[in-house]
Amino acid sequence: MTTTMSFGERLAESPVHKSFRGNPFFAAVGSASLTKERAAILLEQWWHPLHYFPTFLARCVAVLPDIASKSAITQILHEETGDGVVSKAHEVIYADSMEKAGFDRAQVTGTDPYPETAALVEGYRAASEQREKALGFIFATETTDLLMVSSIGKAIERSTGVTDTEWVSIHVEQEPGHVAEANHALLANFGPEEEAAVLEAANEMWRLWSAFFDRLSLEAGVQASPASDQP
Repeated sequence: MTTTMSFGERLAESPVHKSFRGNPFFAAVGSASLTKERAAILLEQWWHPLHYFPTFLARCVAVLPDIASKSAITQILHEETGDGVVSKAHEVIYADSMEKAGFDRAQVTGTDPYPETAALVEGYRAASEQREKALGFIFATETTDLLMVSSIGKAIERSTGVTDTEWVSIHVEQEPGHVAEANHALLANFGPEEEAAVLEAANEMWRLWSAFFDRLSLEAGVQASPASDQP
């Protein structure tokens, strides 16, 4: 019996998606020897896409034509910006959490982006100008966000010993709902060309994130431990 993959399953099964999830950074960060200075590199670069994400979502709400998509993305935006309470906004919790873990707040939020980081943020901006690209980037982000956030949490733990980070905890709590909302926004009856455009946009997003983490691996020395010579 022939089964037809859903649109969401097709996106999740993308070879580019699988390649991104297999990026060596994610496996290595849990065992890498990270000083606070090297971990700070990760936190400083992560700030840039984190800070831009609410703007991206707001621009997507403006460009998406149907009320169902607008509603779904607005719910994600509402949580990202703190449900109306500034102190609960994700970027505020991020800066507070890093300061509590012993990192310099001004440095975390004020360091210039690497070219790969700037390209990532520009990718978000450009994607927010067109419906299929906007949806592809939203899906790509929300389905892999927890993986990325967890990797930053591991870097904090490896370098400071801090295991209870509010910024990581709030993602664990809210991310399943974000994924559900992203999927709701993808339930429209797309034609083949529209589906292909959304899939390619998602692939573009994962390529940009791959380049971002490749650069972080290089700059922060996050590499897999060499295999032991012992039998």
